[in-house]
Amino acid sequence: MLRFDLQSSDPSTKARAGIITTYHGQIETPIFMPVGTAGTVKATHQYELTDDIKAQIILANTYHLYLRPGTEILKKAGGLHRFMGWNRPILTDSGGYQVFSLADSRKITEDGARFKSHIDGSYHLFTPEGVMDIQRHIGADIIMAFDECPPWPCDEQYAEESMHLTHRWLDRCIERIRSTEPEYDYHQSLFPIVQGSTVARLRKASAEFVASKDLPGNAIGGLSVGEPAELMYEITDLVTDVLPHHKPRYLMGVGTPENILNCIALGIDMFDCVMPTRNGRNGMLFTSEGIVNIKNRKWADDFSPIDPAGISRVDTRYSKAYLRHLFVAGEYLGRQIASIHNLAFYLWLVREARKQILLGSYADWMKAIIPVISRRL
Repeated sequence: MLRFDLQSSDPSTKARAGIITTYHGQIETPIFMPVGTAGTVKATHQYELTDDIKAQIILANTYHLYLRPGTEILKKAGGLHRFMGWNRPILTDSGGYQVFSLADSRKITEDGARFKSHIDGSYHLFTPEGVMDIQRHIGADIIMAFDECPPWPCDEQYAEESMHLTHRWLDRCIERIRSTEPEYDYHQSLFPIVQGSTVARLRKASAEFVASKDLPGNAIGGLSVGEPAELMYEITDLVTDVLPHHKPRYLMGVGTPENILNCIALGIDMFDCVMPTRNGRNGMLFTSEGIVNIKNRKWADDFSPIDPAGISRVDTRYSKAYLRHLFVAGEYLGRQIASIHNLAFYLWLVREARKQILLGSYADWMKAIIPVISRRL
């Protein structure tokens, strides 16, 4: 069973440090989860995730794994952990966000969501029960309830109808999980998702509904979908006031380093985002000194380390000039180095945040570091 031990709270903010224990290991919070959508974190080997990046948990996606390689292959392999050679915790997103992103080729009804595959155009139906079954086959330690993610902006009536649909689907997810056994020899923990767009009364109602289910942890979805950052913080702050203090809180799909630090201060424990690898593949590096566009001419003869803080082995092994050369020459190694660095930076940042929470100095540290890591170099 998943367990969350709260170790310390910052005296000036809602930031907390804790430990989540799962069958496949412990996770020190606050934590960032690299996104391994299809059973791979783009441009990184599994040994780099553990040795260089120091990832404690990764995220995979139900929608993508269902379509390819498919649940039969995953079952034959003994689950995703064995299939991809990863022996640490995994969280699976239910696919609700991916279905949301297919707005032009999906139809949502009470039963579930019918959508067209982005791979071959075939049609499929995701129901709450079916998504639970798929996640049973994948075998993640933490699995997410199937939800509808409303777009932003949307009118209040749509947001309310969508929220109630998500709540009804959650009840069906819970019933399915309680009436079935894990596919493999360990427990899987279901997290429900708070929805309600950016309507305060709906978010409060959804958080109360989710909290009443008394599941091992709770997630907040439907943010970081285009709304201003300040509105995201406002809704997050409201929701964490409602969600139980003694369970982990996961803010889905967030975000920039600044977003993460601000949301840690609002009581969030878990994060995921494609930004480190996506931006890295395009030449944007997050560093302890600021943001670097490595393709710029100014780095052509800069032989200093990628990051003087030495966050990962690639930071001191390679220079900015060499990394720029790789990007200009179109070499794949450049994307790999940048992805490893950015992921290592994100994991370094949450480790530093954890240290400051344990010291009781998070607020002052956050105020000092955000302007540094957010500036363009």
